[in-house]
Amino acid sequence: MRPQKPLPEGARESLEKLLREAKSKLEYQRVLCVWLRALFSLSAQQVAQAIGWHVLSVRKLQAEYLRGGELVLKVAKRGGRFRQNMTLEEERVLLSDFERKAGKGGVLVVKEIHAAYQGRLARPVALSTTYRMLARHGWRKIAPRPRHPKANSALQEEFKKNSPTSSKKKP
Repeated sequence: MRPQKPLPEGARESLEKLLREAKSKLEYQRVLCVWLRALFSLSAQQVAQAIGWHVLSVRKLQAEYLRGGELVLKVAKRGGRFRQNMTLEEERVLLSDFERKAGKGGVLVVKEIHAAYQGRLARPVALSTTYRMLARHGWRKIAPRPRHPKANSALQEEFKKNSPTSSKKKP
């Protein structure tokens, strides 16, 4: 096995500082991976065993540190809308016309919004895509109930028969 490349001058101190400033477990492990090598001259196998990583992951991170320095150890935020059709702002603009219509008391039909969405993209998309967009912007489906959930039909019938304005009064 070939000898390890030496770490830059002052690496130990800067790595100790980064260990104290780590904000997440992953970031702490990444710094620890290089710090163990700097402080104790541990091999990649020993470091991997100490932090619970695979040996190749340790080697890769240490090599990246030697090439790129401390910036490599900072963890970038994960996630994002990598497969988005429109940006959030473009979606807001599309929905603004329908929002004005709803503000005037109009009834919104999802098929119309879906058609406008497809027209903007100039290609077909699934209806579920439109529903997810509406949910993302806080829109929800509101439908009138056919009757009140606590309504008592027997009491209503009795009231109809015995009300003072009822034409069917008892003799």
